[in-house]
Amino acid sequence: MDHTRTPLFSALRNHAANNPVQFHIPGHKKGLGSDAEFREFIGDNALSIDLINIAPLDDLHQPTGVIEEAQKLAADAFGADYTFFSVQGTSGAIITMIMSVCNPGDKIIVPRNIHKSVMSAIIFAGARPVFISPARDSNLGIDHGITTKAVKRALDRHHDAKAVLVINPTYYGICADLKEIVDLVHSYDIPVLVDEAHGVLIHFHEKLPMSAMQAGADMAATSVHKLGGSMTQSSVLNVRKGRINPHRVQTIMSMLTSTSTSYILLASLDTTRRNLAINGHEIADKAIELAQHARAEINKMPGLYCIGEEILGGEATYDYDPTKLTIHVRHLGITGYETENWLRDHHNIEVEMSDMYNILALVTPGDTYDSIGTLIHALRDLAEQHKVNEANELIVKIPEIPHLSLTPREAFYAETEVVPFKESAGRIIAEFIYVYPPGIPILLPGEVISQTNIDYIVDHVEVGLPVKGPEDRSIQYVKVIVEEEAIS
Repeated sequence: MDHTRTPLFSALRNHAANNPVQFHIPGHKKGLGSDAEFREFIGDNALSIDLINIAPLDDLHQPTGVIEEAQKLAADAFGADYTFFSVQGTSGAIITMIMSVCNPGDKIIVPRNIHKSVMSAIIFAGARPVFISPARDSNLGIDHGITTKAVKRALDRHHDAKAVLVINPTYYGICADLKEIVDLVHSYDIPVLVDEAHGVLIHFHEKLPMSAMQAGADMAATSVHKLGGSMTQSSVLNVRKGRINPHRVQTIMSMLTSTSTSYILLASLDTTRRNLAINGHEIADKAIELAQHARAEINKMPGLYCIGEEILGGEATYDYDPTKLTIHVRHLGITGYETENWLRDHHNIEVEMSDMYNILALVTPGDTYDSIGTLIHALRDLAEQHKVNEANELIVKIPEIPHLSLTPREAFYAETEVVPFKESAGRIIAEFIYVYPPGIPILLPGEVISQTNIDYIVDHVEVGLPVKGPEDRSIQYVKVIVEEEAIS
């Protein structure tokens, strides 16, 4: 296919150049009705292609023209049979993926360290999650992937599951042996769904982990915006024919998508596909080179450790994405959250995320030796300002995986009451509690709250980590299932 073409973006530019008189939404009409300061800042070019699904520009809900062409080019670039554009982010693609294969009551096998969008989809679908515990890293304080052995045990117990979901790679860039897992699951004639939110570049370079489509997975939700260069909230859902009905995928995607789709986001997907298809290997090569340079320099700094190839060798740590700089700061006696704030306050650097023990910095096609040099200089300053302090070193704690007492949907829609969070041990929670980023639930609807979970969450709140989910944003109170009293 001719990947120099951008059918959707070209159609938008031609339409804007024709300068038609518009009597349709959006009401700003090429920016003339916009706030003057915003218009000056954002620019007339962007506003001129902020359009809707008029006939010359096709319709994402039933594409037959330039959007269909753009999606076919994307499918070719990503090695898929079908690719669907998402303007609802990868969360929308993940929800579509799960709702396409799960009906109410159906089982789906998922890792426990899934993104909250997976649980949202399970609630919407009324599915029953079968959780697999990810491999836990007690040194770094993070979860890795799931093992093939654990997937086999889950399949043997739940051979009626409608799908198995795998994260590839994790937020921290670690991968299990995806090909081995896919082959195993397919031997049961069950589809494999992949959360590939953090893996767009892996399609385009042999030194990066295997992509979902390369591994033979049936569907993969891929964030093009996170690492590939498109605009925030633009993602794709890649589909392999056979076990998946693409017409149902289109129907579900349409049900979940605004009818006022953003053509700016769609155009950024179209053009980013062109860039990745033509220049993806070179782009990824540059990002890998910059990241490995940073990793080598960081690992010379006292008290800092940036994970690399040495972490590999286990079933759950089969491969890794070197463009993710996971930097362990515990030996400096400070939290990842404190490190994130220190870098912001002292060096005007914003990292992707922090947790109790680590920070995560992403190296992307937008980086240069200058930006990497700024990060290295700042981290060197951090290490000098915070000497290795074993006395103040944090002890790694990883939350226990709670017992699921009700399905997430049953808990979410059950009769509830509000109780003090610190007194909620033993109760069944009816809402999510998670730290975002990365958005992995510590507690999710239907799970039994333990004192260990309470202590872990309170520790995160007290150091200032962004704990979210409950209606009470202060996490003082939590919604739990009303318990029926016995009739005497």
